Formats: sequence, C-alpha cells, structure tokens
Amino acid sequence: MTFSIIARCPRTGQFGVAAATAMPAVGKLLTHAAARVGALATQAQINPYLGIDGLRFLREGCGATEVIERLKETDPCMELRQCAVVDGRGNVACWTGSKCPPWAGSIAGEQFCVQGNRLAGAAVLEAVAQAYRHACARPLVERLIEALAAGDVSGGDRCGESSATVYVVDQEEYPLWDIRVDHHRAPLAELRRLHHVFARDVVPEILAMPTRANPAGKAAEEPI
Repeated sequence: MTFSIIARCPRTGQFGVAAATAMPAVGKLLTHAAARVGALATQAQINPYLGIDGLRFLREGCGATEVIERLKETDPCMELRQCAVVDGRGNVACWTGSKCPPWAGSIAGEQFCVQGNRLAGAAVLEAVAQAYRHACARPLVERLIEALAAGDVSGGDRCGESSATVYVVDQEEYPLWDIRVDHHRAPLAELRRLHHVFARDVVPEILAMPTRANPAGKAAEEPI
C-alpha cells in the first residue's frame, strides 16, 4: 500500500527515506535512518522492528544484504513485509515478501532503491527511479521529493495517496529534514509546500543547534 525510496547521497554522505501511501501517517513508523550508518524503509504490513533492528545490524558492521538476511531470522511473517536497506557504503538490498499486496517489487540503483506494493504497476517504480536519477545535481531532500511526485503522477498507490514523508539525516544524530504530511487530499503538493516552509524557517534553526563537535551551537558565536 506504499511506495518509497531510500538513498545515500554520494556528494554529502546524507541518508534519506521518502514515502507516500493511501494510509494516514506514513512517516511515523516507515522511516529509519542514522547519520554515517544507513537507512531503512519498512512497509506492506509494517514491522517497525525491522527498521530498529536493521539500524543496529548496520552499526554492528553488516552490509545491506546481510542486514536483510538477519532480519528474516527475527520476523516469522516476512512474507507479509517489504523492507529496503542502504548501508554506509551505499550498497542497497530489498526484500519483498510473496504475500505483499500486488503489484509489488523493487528497483535497485546506484546508492538508492525504490520499492512498493499495491501499486498501479511497475511503471510507478520506474518513474520514481528515473526522476531521482534525473535530479542528480539537486540536494538529496529535493531529489527524494521529486521522485515521490513522479511516482504519484505515474499511478502511485492503487487506492490513491493520503500521506507522504521525507526524512534526511546529515552528520548529527537528529534529522536535518523531517517533514510529514499525515493526512491530506493532495499529500505530495503539501509535501512540496512544507519543504519550502522548512527551508525558510526550520532548517536554519537546525543548522544553528548544538552538535557533538560544538555543544554550544551557534550560541557560542554570539557576543556576551
């Protein structure tokens, strides 16, 4: 009931996850990413522990393919799940269980993977992948949004979309971008609108926040 994209930006090392679905609040449990570690998406019949445990396996040094194999050992209902992983080196892997709602499948690219279930057809994922590749010069967050929009235009979820999300981590343990459209008649248009709001009002504040290297953040630069 969802299509999504996970990616590592080869220029910045950022990791991102973006998704759209007919169900409300897709961003709450589907998106999992950690700076310098990797990213995962868990969908179809969501098991949040696939994302939680998957990040733990990545931190332990597993590659994307090994993460999928280890996740299979943790979940007795993997045939109902769809899960995608990108590791710290940009390797990707995806699992689509045989009991996921049709049409279901995935496309792996260079440091990204697109996946979906209950789609209008394979053309949805092909459009997502093509749009992501075409926007290669743009920041990761914008590439992910453009990719989702292309999937929506190509048919998206067979029941339409009511929620969308984009989540990007950079160097810190907190996200740089975390935009969620939990319920909307036009979630992709609303995601675009909110991206402009975040770029203007939210991201500058995040960039001024404390970091591990600079615990005072930009406050340390202000005169006393």
